[in-house]
Amino acid sequence: MTPAWVKDAVFYQIFPDRFRIGQGPAAQPAPVPADLEPWEAPPTLRGFKGGNLWGVIEKLDYLKDLGFNALYLCPIFSSTANHRYHTTDYFQVDPILGGNEALRQLVQEAHRRGMRVILDGVFNHCGRGHFAFQHVMENEAASPYKDWFYIYKFPLNAYSKHPNYAAWWNNPELPKFNTNNPQCREYLLSVAEHWLDYGIDGWRLDVPNEIDDDEFWREFRRRVKAKNPEAYIVGEIWDDARRWLQGDQFDAVMNYPLGRAVLGFVGGEALDRDLAAKSGLGRLESLGALACHHRLEELFNRYSWEVVTAQMNLMTSHDTPRLYSLLRGEVERVRLALATLFTLPGAPTVYYGEEIGMAGGHDPDNRRGMIWDDSRWQTSIQATIRQMAALRRHLPALRHGRYQYLYAQDGRLAFARVYERESVVVTINASPETWRVHIPLHGLWPRGEQVADLISGQAGRCVGGDLEDGLLPPFSLAVWQALG
Repeated sequence: MTPAWVKDAVFYQIFPDRFRIGQGPAAQPAPVPADLEPWEAPPTLRGFKGGNLWGVIEKLDYLKDLGFNALYLCPIFSSTANHRYHTTDYFQVDPILGGNEALRQLVQEAHRRGMRVILDGVFNHCGRGHFAFQHVMENEAASPYKDWFYIYKFPLNAYSKHPNYAAWWNNPELPKFNTNNPQCREYLLSVAEHWLDYGIDGWRLDVPNEIDDDEFWREFRRRVKAKNPEAYIVGEIWDDARRWLQGDQFDAVMNYPLGRAVLGFVGGEALDRDLAAKSGLGRLESLGALACHHRLEELFNRYSWEVVTAQMNLMTSHDTPRLYSLLRGEVERVRLALATLFTLPGAPTVYYGEEIGMAGGHDPDNRRGMIWDDSRWQTSIQATIRQMAALRRHLPALRHGRYQYLYAQDGRLAFARVYERESVVVTINASPETWRVHIPLHGLWPRGEQVADLISGQAGRCVGGDLEDGLLPPFSLAVWQALG
C-alpha cells in the first residue's frame, strides 16, 4: 500500500538556496555568509545566493494559505554545490542552510500546520569532499574505503577531465558509490533511517535507476517502512517505471509523462518546443484533446490504482525550464495548465515561483532567487492554485476518484472523476474560442439534474443524458457537480 496522506497531498518543491534568506530564531540568529551572489542577479552555476531553511519556516503560512500541505526539498546536506547534489556529509544539514537545528524546527513547524516534509536522497553518488572518497584520494590502495567506489586505477586524477573512477555522467565531481559493497550499502541505508528519526515524511530519490540493483531498493523500502510505514518513497524516473512500482520498491515516481501530456495539450502553438527540447522534457508536441486523453489513459492503466493516486504529478522542476517560459508568458495557459494538474489522479506538484509567474530557461536560469516583491507577482496564477487546492481538499472525487473519459475534440476535453457515490465532471477548453458545452454523460447523472460549475458558479443542465448550457471562455476549466 502507498501512504494514505499522499492521496491528499499538494506538493510545493523548494530549491533551498534560492527560496528565501531567513533570519533564524532571535536567540540564535542565522549566520549569513559574506560574498553571496546578489539575489536578483542572474544565477550562475557556482554562485550561492544564501537561501536557508529558516526562510522556508518564515513562509510556511504563505504556502499553507495557497493550499500546499507537503514540501519537497531539493538536497539540504553539506555540499560544495549550491544545488547540493555533491554531498560531503549525509548526517549534517549544510550550515549555510541553518544546520540540523533548522531542519528540526522546519519539520516541527510544518507538522504543526498539518504539512509533510520529504527530502531529496542522493544515494547513487557523492561529492569529492565526502570523507570516504577523500580517504581513498589520500591513501589510494591502502584505504579501507576503496571498494565503496568503482576505482579503475591510481592515482584517481579526481581534478582532471578523465578521472580513474566511475562518476555520474563522467563528471569527476560526482564519484559513484558501489552499493554492492556491504559497508557502503549499510552506510547509505543508515542515512535513510537517521533522517526519518528526525521526523521527515519520506524520500525523493535522485537518479535511482542508476543504482541498477533492485535488491538495494527493496532493502531500502523495508528499512524505511519499518521506521515509518507512512513514509513516502518517490523515485526520479522520467519514463516507464513499472520495474520499480510493483509494491516492493517505490510508492510512486515523479510523473513527468503526465506533465508532458498536459503541456502538449494546453500549450498548443504557444509551447516553446525548442526550449523544451534542450531540457529533460525532450521534444514536446502539440496534442489535441483526444491524443491527450489517450496519453493520460495509458498512464492510468500502466500502474495499479494505488500507485496512480500516489504519483507526484508535475510539469516543471529544477531540471526543466519554467512553466511561464515554456508557455511564452501566456498567463491564461499557465493558469489552465496548473488547474488541469489539480483535476487529475495523483498529487499535484508545483515548483517554487511558478505560482507567481517566474520566468526561467535552462539550468541555472530556472533556479533564480524567489521574487518576494508582490507588486511583481502574477496574482491570478496564485488565485487559480488557491482555488483548485481548495476544490481538491473539499472534493474526495478529485483526490481518489477514477478517471472516466467523456468527450474530446480539438482543444476541448471532458472527463469525470468518480469516487464511491460522488462524481464531478471536468471540462477543459484549451482553445482560443468560447465553448458552449454539450457533452455526453454516459448515465453519470439523472436526466433533468441541475448542475453547477464550482469555479465560476454558472449553472448547467442535464438534458437527455447530456450536460448542456455551460459556457467556457478560452483557456479555462470548469468542475461541474450535480446539485440534487
